[in-house]
Amino acid sequence: MTVSIALLGAGRIGRVHARAVTSVAGVRLAAVADANTEAANEIAATYETGVSTIDEIANDSSIDAVIIATPTGTHADLIEKFARAGKAIFCEKPVDLDSARARQCLAVVEETGTRLMLGFNRRFDPNFQALKQTIADGRIGNPEMLHIVSRDPAPPPVSYLASSGGFFKDMTIHDFDMSRFLLGEEIETVQASGSALIDPEIGKIGDFDSASTILTTVSGRQCTISNSRRATFGYDQRIEVLGSKGAVSAENLRPASIELATAEGFLRPPIYDFFMTRYVEAFAAEIRSFAENLKSGAAMSPSGDDGLKALEIAEAADMSAREKRLVYVSEIRG
Repeated sequence: MTVSIALLGAGRIGRVHARAVTSVAGVRLAAVADANTEAANEIAATYETGVSTIDEIANDSSIDAVIIATPTGTHADLIEKFARAGKAIFCEKPVDLDSARARQCLAVVEETGTRLMLGFNRRFDPNFQALKQTIADGRIGNPEMLHIVSRDPAPPPVSYLASSGGFFKDMTIHDFDMSRFLLGEEIETVQASGSALIDPEIGKIGDFDSASTILTTVSGRQCTISNSRRATFGYDQRIEVLGSKGAVSAENLRPASIELATAEGFLRPPIYDFFMTRYVEAFAAEIRSFAENLKSGAAMSPSGDDGLKALEIAEAADMSAREKRLVYVSEIRG
């Protein structure tokens, strides 16, 4: 069985997904849609497919599913449109920048029985999956404390940040999802501190570029998250889990795992420089999972509910940083 998937959005993340789709056996990139016809044509030419409109894709019965890689503000409307069109949906995080709107959207997904998967690619990174399996196997006992380091090499343009939804919804939301994924419990409280230390222009638009966050689960397990929009040495991605019997960690990846020792000291190659190189395997693996679940009928994971819960934590973190207090996630849900 070949699964036909159309791509909505031909920007940076759209190109990543186009490459991922075409790397998975039994999956066909059926069409590309984007308001930027030049970008759409470029992907179509690279992967030998056609350019269509969103309406044409919705009405094409030969297309089984869509990947939504458009700007965040369009996600909820497109999810609803393609849910009503009977397509399975893979959507980049988040469902929306507002949790109330996300709940409305997910109600349509449930009503139509739509298969929806959210794009939290880090769950599919082989190293982070190995962390998860080590915890599940009981090798470190009961997990008690999780530490996540996630830092970008440099901040994106302020013009992007102005419509991104803010630091916690745009960047830290991946780490909020990882906290639930690795600890296996819901987050009860959030305490966050945010600053604009890198670019004063980021502060002027009311956003942060540096933040530290403490999450506490319903049983008292803790997760600390260190985020920055600047790491001059590369794309810094590290996780450590401390348990009752030991600890397990995942370090930064490098293009080559070598170390040179000379009289001057010890040298290793630099770490990967951005998410598009660091998470190549993860992007392919999540699309593979999406396609396999389509074929088998298995539940989609991460689900729309996973996306909503990460968004609620992000809203709680933003509230905590601005109001300088501990916030219960239940406050966001009303």
